[in-house]
Amino acid sequence: MRYGCHLSIKNGYLQAAKTAKKLNIQAFQYFPKNPRSLSIKTFDVHDAAECASFCKAHNIVSVAHAAYPTNLTVHDPKQQLTMMQSIWNELTIAEACGSLGLVLHFGKFSGEDTLQTYRNSLQCIHAICSQWNGKAKLLIENDAGGTSGFGSTFEESVTIRNLSQHQDKIGFCLDTCHLFSSGVWDGNNHATWDKASKKDVWETYKNHVHVVHVNDSMYPSGSGKDRHANVGKGHIGLDSLQSFLTHFNPLVVPFILETPYSKTGEKEQELHTLSQLIQRSQ
Repeated sequence: MRYGCHLSIKNGYLQAAKTAKKLNIQAFQYFPKNPRSLSIKTFDVHDAAECASFCKAHNIVSVAHAAYPTNLTVHDPKQQLTMMQSIWNELTIAEACGSLGLVLHFGKFSGEDTLQTYRNSLQCIHAICSQWNGKAKLLIENDAGGTSGFGSTFEESVTIRNLSQHQDKIGFCLDTCHLFSSGVWDGNNHATWDKASKKDVWETYKNHVHVVHVNDSMYPSGSGKDRHANVGKGHIGLDSLQSFLTHFNPLVVPFILETPYSKTGEKEQELHTLSQLIQRSQ
């Protein structure tokens, strides 16, 4: 099974991979640079190459996550260029580390015309992909919805990908907390999930999901709040998460925890809980 958690690169990319092996997990996520900055990072190419080699040797999958300020929907050309340069930098690092892709949040609704916001996102993605020839993919993540609901549905992600001239370079990252918080899925009502998943776009969407973030939610469904809770300790619960996981093959799609830890051993305990959920869901 390919499951794991987000790990720090404080001691380098190779050390993050070694930590994954020590935790006995087959996948991990990391920030390729400072998660709160769009500044370009000059990285240790040798360290990244060793990370890639180590992961290959030990059958570990890694995925990078873009910096928090990244916003594909910005309208100002100078801001767009800053975003694109940051993403190219992160994609380059992800490629050097042998990672399967770079997770990007869908973007923030800026209060402008909704259609223009989508155009901005598509324009930014097109420009990025036009000048990217690596194997690492852009992995668009569903949004928690916020006050506008922007970027939270399967249709939005599929439409953005379908309209792109570089579909082969684009995939999806599906976050359970975001899906729940947006109100697309009510984790305690399987009928709601069935309704959402039976839409025509679901199969297309699912076929291009390359990573699943398994997070519980601190807030109820429809809250629009992106606050992760530890698995089984939020409003989604273990039963609904287990039901959710039946839609994916853990041998193919890595399941990643992005949850908080405050005590020694909590991470290992939650990873064990996740492995049990996966086994019961198959």
